[in-house]
Amino acid sequence: MYTFINSEMKKEYLGLEYIIFDNIIELEKKDQELVNSAIEASKRAYAPYSNFHVGAAVRLSNNMIIQGNNQENAAYPSGLCAERVTLFYAHSAYPNETIETIAIYANNIEETYKEIVTPCGACRQVMAEFQTAQNKPLRVILLSPELRGIILPSVNMLLPFQFEL
Repeated sequence: MYTFINSEMKKEYLGLEYIIFDNIIELEKKDQELVNSAIEASKRAYAPYSNFHVGAAVRLSNNMIIQGNNQENAAYPSGLCAERVTLFYAHSAYPNETIETIAIYANNIEETYKEIVTPCGACRQVMAEFQTAQNKPLRVILLSPELRGIILPSVNMLLPFQFEL
C-alpha cells in the first residue's frame, strides 16, 4: 500500500509487451536471416577472458544487414559489447539509413549458460538513443543458445526511462 504525502501524486502502471518463440523456425524469413547473421557474428567474437561470445546483427531500412560481435580487452573497460560495435559501425557506414531491427545472440563456449541474455545498461542507452534519433521504433530480437527467444517491439521495453536531452 502506498501513502501519498502530496495529493497531486499518482501511481501509474508500466507494462511490457513482447513475443516469445521456442525456435527460430517460427520467425518470419527476414527475422530468421537476421538471427542467423547474429549467430554467425558471435563465432568471430574476441572473448578470451569471459568465453562469452555475443553476436549482433541489424537490418537497415535499405534491407542491408550489418554484423558485429563483442571485443574484449585485458584492460576490462577497453572492450566493447556486440550491440555497440554493430550499431556504431552501421551508423558510421550508413548514416542516412534507419535501423529497423537488431538481433542479439549470446553463447558461452562451455555451453553451460542456456538463457536469453539481455543487453547491458550502456548498450540499452545507445540503442535507445538511435531509436530516438531516427524517430522510429527499433525492434529487438534476443536469442538464447538454444535458439529460443523474445521479440520486443521497441527499445522502450528494455529501457522505459531512458536518458534524453
